[in-house]
Amino acid sequence: MNTIKYFLLISSFFFTTYNYSQTAPFEISIEPMNITGLGGIQSYAFGQHNGKWLIIGGRLDGLHRRQPNAAFDIAGHNNQLIVVDPVTQTKWSAPLTSLPISIQEQLSSTNMEFSQDGEYLYCVGGYGYSGTEGDHTTFKNLTAIKVPDVINAVINNTNFTSFFRQITDPQFQVTGGILRKMGSTHYLMGGQKFIGRYNPMGPNNGPGFIQEYTDAIRKFDLVDDGTNITITHLPSHFDAANLHRRDYNAEHQIMPDGSQAITMFSGVFQHAVDLPFLNSVTVDNNGYTVNNTFQQYYNHYHCSTIPLYSESENEMHTVFFGGIAQFYDNAGTLVQDDNVPFVNTIARVTRDAAGDMAEYKLPIEMPALLGAGSEFIPNLNLPHFTNDVFKLDSVTTDSVLIGYIFGGISSTQPNIFFINDGTQSDAHSQIFKVYIKKPEPLSVDQLNDASISLLNLMIYPNPNDGVLNISFNLTKKEEVTISILDSKGALMDKILLQNLTAGKNVYSKNISKLTGGNVYFISLETATEKATHKLIVGK
Repeated sequence: MNTIKYFLLISSFFFTTYNYSQTAPFEISIEPMNITGLGGIQSYAFGQHNGKWLIIGGRLDGLHRRQPNAAFDIAGHNNQLIVVDPVTQTKWSAPLTSLPISIQEQLSSTNMEFSQDGEYLYCVGGYGYSGTEGDHTTFKNLTAIKVPDVINAVINNTNFTSFFRQITDPQFQVTGGILRKMGSTHYLMGGQKFIGRYNPMGPNNGPGFIQEYTDAIRKFDLVDDGTNITITHLPSHFDAANLHRRDYNAEHQIMPDGSQAITMFSGVFQHAVDLPFLNSVTVDNNGYTVNNTFQQYYNHYHCSTIPLYSESENEMHTVFFGGIAQFYDNAGTLVQDDNVPFVNTIARVTRDAAGDMAEYKLPIEMPALLGAGSEFIPNLNLPHFTNDVFKLDSVTTDSVLIGYIFGGISSTQPNIFFINDGTQSDAHSQIFKVYIKKPEPLSVDQLNDASISLLNLMIYPNPNDGVLNISFNLTKKEEVTISILDSKGALMDKILLQNLTAGKNVYSKNISKLTGGNVYFISLETATEKATHKLIVGK
């Protein structure tokens, strides 16, 4: 979590709104379901077979605490294999203790990268305590798990040790990234290596630690004959500016030309400031492309996601369920909180036939501050592409079960990081059935037009009673007019900035003469675009 404390409200001004309605391409609904004896869990790995789930690793507590001696403690490790049948609402479990120590340690960790390929679930890395190392570490292992056989063994209380195999490779020492397979190649995207106890005061205060972002998309081919695992590492992509992200969402995509790709959405943290990325990165077999013309304002940390593609409309939709974000909606106003709180927003990002992306807020929300560290477990009986993207055109007017949301962090309030003593949040045990159907004629989603603005206007700090910083992006050399208006729309000041260059620009202004305790509007306008943000002047 970041430590910046300023708070920013962004809104449109008087005659405009920041969003407008668009006929929804589908309707989503969620229905809670409880399974007796199923405890809470977050940031875990999962595989599935014949509708049953295998849950591995993760944490049994809520948001990690700030105190190094309490953060990511051993008591919060999940050291059980958990099998769930959501249809019969039955749960089974078995301890990891029969497995080799190296496998036990890795499979008790949190934020492993994982991907299922046929019957095998591959778990990479993860962060947790290692008795072997005598400290917390990021594991440098890849473990292969034969999902059907492990599920049957856990249910029947029989031995499962032969269904686990492990190899060690320093390239797999990653936590908080995403592992996906595209074609014959696996992509280990983003993440970090973290060794030692978590300490928000930094690596050189108290118990020290090592933190190294991969800044990379690591690629490898994996051949598994059921006995031996052979890894062939391929050339990686390194980009410290754009791939310096972790704890984010990445989903398979169908691109406008029909090809398959993966899009990395948001994530933390930017190099210059402890805030989430708003842009996205799309990865394909030819490399990767950074999209700075689209900004994602909702759902910045890892949460449950659903990918859907309509062949008839040539539209790719990715739905995000709650979690943690720098922005949220408050009665039609886009609110920016740079403490990056827990949110209940359900939103979708849509890529149209031209390849343009935009963000929409759905008319439903998570029932509480839920979603962070949860997983969407898909119903693969529904029509889907080879990369598990659902075929939206097969959805009917009747609600169908598209999958389940399970686990994650349940927080009692939006911002708990600075007061967290372990009681303000917990690992969520409830399951949500997720249904989808064709939309009713009047069903609409709200476009967040800030997501498609090229200006990327930001003002900080806020509240402010001294020097205001205004940053914005220009696509070409041009003039910019900045206006300061009071809450009634009266012009307080107007500044013309000339001969600004393309790219990021920053302007600073002393506002100490503005009346404290009031709200003002900062409006930035070019020849083609206009954006207005709300400024609170401190008392």
